[in-house]
Amino acid sequence: MPRERAFLIGLDLRTRSRGPASPKARTGPLTAAAQAARDSSSGPLATKAPDIPEFTAEESLAELRSLAVSAGAEVVGEFLQHRDRPDPATLIGSGKLEEIAGATASVSADLLLFDHDLTASQQRNIEKLVNTRVIDRTQLILDIFAKHARTREGQLQVELAQLEYMLPRLGGRGVEMSQLGGGIGTRGPGETQLETDRRKIHRRIRHVKEQIENVRRVRAQQRARREAVPVATVALVGYTNAGKSTLFNALTNAAVLQSPRMFATLDPTIRSVALPSRRKVLLSDTVGFIRNLPHTLVSAFRATLEEVQRASLVLHVSDASSPLSEEQDAQVEKVLKELEVDGKPRLRVMNKIDLLPPKQRESLLDDARRVHVSAAKGTGMTTLLDRIDEMLSEDPISRVHLRVPQKEGKMLALLEARSRIYSRAYKDGLVEMEVEAPESMVRKIRQWVVTSP
Repeated sequence: MPRERAFLIGLDLRTRSRGPASPKARTGPLTAAAQAARDSSSGPLATKAPDIPEFTAEESLAELRSLAVSAGAEVVGEFLQHRDRPDPATLIGSGKLEEIAGATASVSADLLLFDHDLTASQQRNIEKLVNTRVIDRTQLILDIFAKHARTREGQLQVELAQLEYMLPRLGGRGVEMSQLGGGIGTRGPGETQLETDRRKIHRRIRHVKEQIENVRRVRAQQRARREAVPVATVALVGYTNAGKSTLFNALTNAAVLQSPRMFATLDPTIRSVALPSRRKVLLSDTVGFIRNLPHTLVSAFRATLEEVQRASLVLHVSDASSPLSEEQDAQVEKVLKELEVDGKPRLRVMNKIDLLPPKQRESLLDDARRVHVSAAKGTGMTTLLDRIDEMLSEDPISRVHLRVPQKEGKMLALLEARSRIYSRAYKDGLVEMEVEAPESMVRKIRQWVVTSP
């Protein structure tokens, strides 16, 4: 199937300085979404919050380019419109749209991708003027999710997000909203044709929510069984394409899909990891976050993101090689706050240090809350596991002296596998040992614990 040819449209809303700029503030135009967020926080009732690094319009358009490639498109052109405020009818103005219509026709573009959310009326107005299919940023992200969801759970969550996105946009839409299509932005849930009948859409939404609730109940039962034993859960979170799945595979020897494309991982995966103390923890790989993640997706993926809410430790994976690392981290913090997990114990994992210049790499220093690694090269994995071990309080480690009968071969083998042995001596049919073991292991060997050598 030939790749669709996409023409990208960005919007730069000019800002006027209201006072001396902070020396650490980023320069450059803001995206429309960033400006809207800033405007909403500057009213008379708004409380002063610390400045959050924002993407510039150019950086945001570059991210849209990566999203388009992940959706399977070929980018054939770009246009960045500069305005003081968005046009309510067409977002960027009818004059510019006529210019864009000519540009898209000259490169035979199949669709326009807007780096901005469009209202239903704006989308209709733009399509009439340019005579080309129009997709906004949220619809593009939803389409990527639909493309990458593999499990039944992931497909249900994507379908719910798509239905809730489509519902307010039914009025006046054409064939593309009433049945499944065959291109970017038209990949549908795959369960039923979406007709312009709100009643049918509502019925389908209720049905999907019931199925997702069943998934949540199953997850809760699985989680209850896991929590019955003292095994901590560690959740990986981070901006999309920060290298979470590569790190997950490096720590667990799993075979989760690793891809440079955005949102390659949608379906949650949990694997066991042995720490240096011989404790075992469960490591959970989760969906990546992104700037202005559609609210419908955050709501739909709550069943998956509950793993983050119940985790004992959150590993925030950052792309150390990205010039936008600070902005990406700020976006992850916003989502974690929405999930009400921003207060959880957290360890920052700066990944992809192999892509940094040698001098910069040599200057990196780990501390109590930050570790530098290269998941692709296996660099820093030992330090990361040591730091996870230090930060977890579940199943605490204690050092004990033991005298175990030599005939207890099964228990001796278990001690070999589940504890650190510092000394061992054989005397009168007993094995005298000095070991460091998790509390769950100490309970099993308590009858052989001696208070003094």
